Amino acid sequence: MKRHSVVRVAAIVAATFFAAGTLTACSAGAGDDGGSKTLRVTLANHVWTDTIKSKLPEFEAATGLTVELSQYGEDQLSDQYNVKLNAGTDEIDVMMYRPLQEGKLFAKNGYLADLSGNVESNADWNWSDFQSGPVASTTYDGNVVGVPIITEQEVLYYRKDLLAKAGLEVPTTMDELEAAAKAIKEQNPGVAGFVARTGKSAAVTQFSSFLYSFGGDFIDKDGNSGIASPEAKEAYAFYGGLIRDYGPENVSTDMSWPEAMAIFTQGQAGFYTEADSLYKNATDPETSKVSDTVGFAPMPAGPGGSAAYNVPSWALGVNAESAYTDEAWSFIEWATSADLTLEVQQDGVPGARQSVWEDPEGTSTYPADLAAAIATSTKNGVGHDRPLVIKVPEAREIVGDPIVIAITGGDSDAAADAASEAFQGILDDE
Repeated sequence: MKRHSVVRVAAIVAATFFAAGTLTACSAGAGDDGGSKTLRVTLANHVWTDTIKSKLPEFEAATGLTVELSQYGEDQLSDQYNVKLNAGTDEIDVMMYRPLQEGKLFAKNGYLADLSGNVESNADWNWSDFQSGPVASTTYDGNVVGVPIITEQEVLYYRKDLLAKAGLEVPTTMDELEAAAKAIKEQNPGVAGFVARTGKSAAVTQFSSFLYSFGGDFIDKDGNSGIASPEAKEAYAFYGGLIRDYGPENVSTDMSWPEAMAIFTQGQAGFYTEADSLYKNATDPETSKVSDTVGFAPMPAGPGGSAAYNVPSWALGVNAESAYTDEAWSFIEWATSADLTLEVQQDGVPGARQSVWEDPEGTSTYPADLAAAIATSTKNGVGHDRPLVIKVPEAREIVGDPIVIAITGGDSDAAADAASEAFQGILDDE
């Protein structure tokens, strides 16, 4: 590593084991012969994983552990967990999981070990350095069940040249965004003022920042459906209206990020709201016709302020059935250290440590305006971008329906009322 020597890895891991009273010649998968010890780690295919894999020899040299790594695509990973965790397997020690997609299910079913004591045991590792939004999503019933490793925030992508042509400043409010989108579409035939995801389920995550900025949420403070609230109805109508009135001609209602991003990067839209983690698609000259004129800004403020999501897209947890939780924690503590988080973030993977974002080295590989937009999102961010329920896929389909109705010009208020009733059924069941 650039700043993380084998000696420092050994110090971190030794501190963990010593605090746990397990600084001995034992390890996961060790036989009676005292031979090589194996820690079984299951990760998703991701740039984060690629960086960690390249550093594993240093971790193994420092600890005497042998890491047996299993790596899968998202669907394969879900299949593995569904089968093995449900069967009570002890053949997984460290597991990479999606807190907002399956975290509540895993925690409720007891698949994830309680790490509350671990995260507080090493002051140098510094649990308080992790951002509050992601931490909230890796905490269940007051217990820490995961450590966030990859974060995402929603930001506003925009065309600097089109704004300059219209004589407009970067919008800071939703009203200004609508006015700017209208002006760009009117002044540039064939160019949409605004584009975003339109698919019923796919749009939910990006719509969420509009929902929060209008003062709403999927679930209200009493634990009931919030999607029929006046704030939610206003957000549905606004998001749908932006796309219907100022979006691409004959826009489809099944776009996820690849389709929406393609419209923006091919020069066919002035504004686009999307996850910051996808920014290289817009700034890479090989994939974007507008790479030299793309700008980034925080989500415009609505009646509820500028309240974009700031979420952990992935986290690391320990299988509750693992016989080697101390060793598993040593891996997590190493993989989420400030030094390694900095290196991974420099590779283009946004991390969850505030100190890394405040370190100029942590944003040195990011466009300056994107780093500034992310800083705003992390400060005001909401720790979820979809309903926090067990039945996430079903819930997304339900709460996403009024988005499609609004885009197509239907009665989104009535759609929100109907969706709220169905969503309340899920909440009641859970």
